[in-house]
Amino acid sequence: MPVSGFMLMRLAFMIRDFISPRMNVVREAGIRPGNSVLDFGCGPGSYILPVAALVGRTGTIFAQDIHPLAIKAVQEIARKNGLENVTAIQSDCATGLPDRTVDVVLLYDTYHHLKDPDSVLKEMHRVLKPEGILSFSDHHMKQKEIEKDIAARALFTIRKKNKKTYTLSKRR
Repeated sequence: MPVSGFMLMRLAFMIRDFISPRMNVVREAGIRPGNSVLDFGCGPGSYILPVAALVGRTGTIFAQDIHPLAIKAVQEIARKNGLENVTAIQSDCATGLPDRTVDVVLLYDTYHHLKDPDSVLKEMHRVLKPEGILSFSDHHMKQKEIEKDIAARALFTIRKKNKKTYTLSKRR
């Protein structure tokens, strides 16, 4: 995505976040103080501050995106807000995180863009703790499409359909 496209997306997200605060979305993920959270496809970092409020200083946030401007934006948010528990990861799939170390993965409005959803879901499955959850939302997809696609991959089970997200459990 060119710089102008990224900047336009960032502006659109700022308007979206004003109308519908991101805290209303991340609350559905059940994030608790001390949790480790991976925001996959973090974009310009819309979820960083709400997640930071939920995990507290003892929690950890990994913000991953393929775009270098997204990584810069996340690093700037962390710097401006004194968030030492935020790590930005520039990658299209591999996180570099150890196996079974993440409590919650956020996959919001990214799935429809993925070139290789199988690899991404396998990576999320790998980094999630056995009791970890995947919080999923993609407004570009219909409910039946999401449910069919997730079930076909057999890595996660839809535990609950929330107001704005799905809560998925890791299959063993």
